[in-house]
Amino acid sequence: MVATLQLNDVGVRYGKVEVLSGITTPALKGGEVTAVIGPNAAGKSSLFRRIAGLLGGPGDVSIDGIPGSPKQSASRICYMPQDTSVNTVLTVYESVLLARKQGADPRVSDADLEAVDEALGALSIESIAFKGLSELSGGQRQLVSLAQTLVRDPEILLLDEPTSALDLHRQVEVLSLIQNLARVRQICVVLAIHDLNQVLRVADRVMVIDAGTMVRCGPAEAVITPDLLREIYKVEGRIERCSRLCCQVIIDGPVVHQA
Repeated sequence: MVATLQLNDVGVRYGKVEVLSGITTPALKGGEVTAVIGPNAAGKSSLFRRIAGLLGGPGDVSIDGIPGSPKQSASRICYMPQDTSVNTVLTVYESVLLARKQGADPRVSDADLEAVDEALGALSIESIAFKGLSELSGGQRQLVSLAQTLVRDPEILLLDEPTSALDLHRQVEVLSLIQNLARVRQICVVLAIHDLNQVLRVADRVMVIDAGTMVRCGPAEAVITPDLLREIYKVEGRIERCSRLCCQVIIDGPVVHQA
């Protein structure tokens, strides 16, 4: 059965401060990529932590139409936070293997080792497999964190800025891998990302979060419009179609307010 994720009136509070409210989505299906976009401090990371069960709050996070507790959904949801800093003496290989065994039988099988090898190979990081995590660059740590999520065979994958520390070539490579994994393994992927051109390239659906609320949700080409650029990002721009399957965001400049 392909997993679905759905949010109903979801919110988050930090003390008395409400940072998210009323987030309601259609069913986000396995096999699709949903991009969460919006300005800085809009509440995207809080939303990911709420879905992953790391934050409480009002509303329901449902899997396959059934609201669940964090413990019930933990085996089905994998979450990669934006902060991938580490303080450990583990090697890359050990850390990915440990992620694989999280909450499972601690005995290591041949299948576990094969899964680790596959995750490292998919991200082309076999060459750093036996380096210590503390020796890695920010981009390498980000790739290792992604391997730690993929090796767990998630049904629902939450990725908060998974390519922010990568160069352009690696961004394209990793996002293409994520898109392909969603299709092949029927994973429901939800990722936060700033680059709207990359969103248009890989996302089936786009959610726009601004000031703690969801202001738009729909197909990428219907959501990313000149009005969105103007209203949410405060820039003037246009969307140009490069081919039948390709669109590009062109930014002309900041919104100019007339006196």
